[in-house]
Amino acid sequence: MVSVNLEAKKTVDLMIENADDLNIAVHKLENGSTVIDAGVNVTGSFKAGELYTKVCLGGLAEVGISIPGDLSEGFALPSVKIKTHQPAISTLGSQKAGWSVSVGDFFALGSGPARALALKPEETYEEIGYMDEADLAIITLESDKLPGADVLDYVAKECKVAPENVYALVAPTSSLVGSIQIAGRVVENGTYKMLEALHFDVNKVKHAAGIAPIAPVDPDGLKAMGKTNDAVLFGGRTYYFIESETKDDLKALAENLPSSAADGYGKPFYDVFKEANFDFFQIDKGMFAPAEVVINDLTTGELFRAGYVNVELLKKSFGL
Repeated sequence: MVSVNLEAKKTVDLMIENADDLNIAVHKLENGSTVIDAGVNVTGSFKAGELYTKVCLGGLAEVGISIPGDLSEGFALPSVKIKTHQPAISTLGSQKAGWSVSVGDFFALGSGPARALALKPEETYEEIGYMDEADLAIITLESDKLPGADVLDYVAKECKVAPENVYALVAPTSSLVGSIQIAGRVVENGTYKMLEALHFDVNKVKHAAGIAPIAPVDPDGLKAMGKTNDAVLFGGRTYYFIESETKDDLKALAENLPSSAADGYGKPFYDVFKEANFDFFQIDKGMFAPAEVVINDLTTGELFRAGYVNVELLKKSFGL
């Protein structure tokens, strides 16, 4: 079976080799681990964000940036485009922010291929029937602070690899790379909701594609979190090619999948997050979904479309 860590390593090597051109910085820690700063003490770049997103997806996706990406007449934003032929593994088996990395005073949401070694969370890997056995671990951390050797020693232990074989990519939400990689979760938001909220077998999704606008960078971390989530919730468009079985109702799946199908829909994410006392666990899981969904039933040839791009809520979120 394909290894998300070994596939992503190809992109990590490219980032290290071209660090200066990408406006990123590479640090070797005393335990031998490698830290790639993509936005904490550096400015990053569009290309760095593109490569970072590909690493999050375990190297199993094509990632591009279109400038501009038209959402409606008179409103255009740069947008991230994702295409993957292994949606379950690339999005849920790698990209999903499923690992809360907490060591001492360091905390970050962990994504990326290392999760498939540490099985974070284990039930996700049971659902999609995947695990990795690579001898190196690549983790992406959403943080405004770079991890020390103690953090990556912990990652190494959880992944059962040597510390010198750990690579950590770091970007704050309030950075260009942060905005790009969160927009790049547009496909994953849909597969996440399929599995977690609608209990659909995501292994039936054979191909997927999506596009979402890149939220404007905000130096306030909480406001940046709101804007980047809104980019997908109100501006993300996704396409899923599903091999259905007789019992599957893909019309109902499409109707329930967009963010607009959630009870809490209608406000910028920052407002919803604030009302939930900044606790993700108090927010309806159905909120974390793309704005518009198109499903192609590969078994019957039928096409189903639901949801819509909400330009007015995007403008409100972005302060236009």
